[in-house]
Amino acid sequence: MEARNFITAREMVQENHWVFTTINGEARYQKPPLPTWLTAISGIIFGLNNVFALRLPAALMVLFSGICIYFLSLKLNLPKKQSLNNSLILVTSFYIFAIIIEAPWDIFAHGFMLAGLYFLFRFFEEKYGPWKNAVLAAIFVGFSIMSKGPVSLFAVFLPFLISYGIVFKFKGFKTKFLPLMGFVILFIIIGSWWFLYVRLADPKAFLEIAAKETENWSSYNIKPFYYYWNFFLQSGLWAIPALISLLYPYLIKRVEHKKAYQFSFWWTIIAVILLSVIPEKKARYLVPVLIPLAINTGFYIQYLMNNFSKLKRKTETIPVYFNFGLIAAISISVPFALFFLLKDAWQQHLISYVLTSLSTFLIGIFMIKNLYVSKFQKVFYLAILFMVSLASFGLPLSESLNKNTDFKSINSLHQFEKNNEIISYSIGEMAPELLWDYNGILKDIYKNNSLKIPSEPNFGLLLMSEDVEIIESQLNTDYNLKLIETYNLNVGSKKKERLIREFYLVSKK
Repeated sequence: MEARNFITAREMVQENHWVFTTINGEARYQKPPLPTWLTAISGIIFGLNNVFALRLPAALMVLFSGICIYFLSLKLNLPKKQSLNNSLILVTSFYIFAIIIEAPWDIFAHGFMLAGLYFLFRFFEEKYGPWKNAVLAAIFVGFSIMSKGPVSLFAVFLPFLISYGIVFKFKGFKTKFLPLMGFVILFIIIGSWWFLYVRLADPKAFLEIAAKETENWSSYNIKPFYYYWNFFLQSGLWAIPALISLLYPYLIKRVEHKKAYQFSFWWTIIAVILLSVIPEKKARYLVPVLIPLAINTGFYIQYLMNNFSKLKRKTETIPVYFNFGLIAAISISVPFALFFLLKDAWQQHLISYVLTSLSTFLIGIFMIKNLYVSKFQKVFYLAILFMVSLASFGLPLSESLNKNTDFKSINSLHQFEKNNEIISYSIGEMAPELLWDYNGILKDIYKNNSLKIPSEPNFGLLLMSEDVEIIESQLNTDYNLKLIETYNLNVGSKKKERLIREFYLVSKK
């Protein structure tokens, strides 16, 4: 996902494909372009080959989502500390955190939608400024649609509306009818203009891609209805607190703001149900659930902050000791685990290794100390600090985890092409990781079981080992094929064939 999005951003800048988005020179209309525009702009400022720069917009959108959760929580009349905790829980939830690295456009869609829902909530609840809130809500909801189509409308917007109707009821709308219609019309215009423009300007490619995407929804990554029932695990550190926060009969008696808790509870449950109805399922599609789940988990965390030192029942204390004791144990073990995994490679990133090891070890020790004396508030913030330490100091160490001795970057192919004055082509669709590393366009000359031979007498050919015999049989009569190199982008011990290509120099006899 990351490579596809970054390639499209790069081609926006290099090929000027800002509206008619492409990947490897071919139309890519599966996703609207707003996140790609933001990524491309970041690339222009900091460098198109700077992966950090290209990940930066997604990281900022995670921060933006955290800010939106904070202000939405305040509008639910929650205390500032609890609102802050909700924000921290969201941005440190496993898949929200991991999304910065994977860089799908989901976080843009859901982050903008969250901002839209904040203003929509104000529109529902406040008597004054309906037009201002309606317009601001429409802008952000439109931006959400421009990030990933109507996905967030179904997964975030609709559960929000249903849960709001269940808990707060829709009332006093007679005086807000016109701004409400304005909201709907404006977000449709903002969200749909690109789709309509591309549909009219490039109808053939647009309809082909739309048909394929529609088919995927009912035939690709099909999972059973109950596939998402372990959704709370996607919150990572907060899995056990998240699960306990969903025990409605238990927690409803222990929270101060009951309506707000009911709202986040139903928002979470309805989002899971609606996502479960869709046949195509992936773990990252659960990101919309993590938004209300963060608020819901925050109620349990707030209850523990206020009452943990007074709790006597083991059924209430054991889950806390287990969850945060496990986090503390993992934190303490990080230095030893890294030393074992990196072996001699840790010396290449000595500063990162020392900072990661020292910070996580001390955090783990302090967590155990504060758990022992029942100071839960400090335990909670130390768990947050653990995640921050891993992100701040630990990420550079991941570069040392590549144990593939056959690793060979395809980017070096450019020098061979230059020396031999040739153009390279591919047989079949190239894996996006290979295209990103190559930093150029590799035209596919084998489509629909038909080989379209280039006109030049000498050219390069990239293909998978399983396709060699087929291509040789079609070229042997008039061409010589010479294996020059095998490019392998596999990292670690795994061997994915899609990340391996053999490169042949093809010359006319």
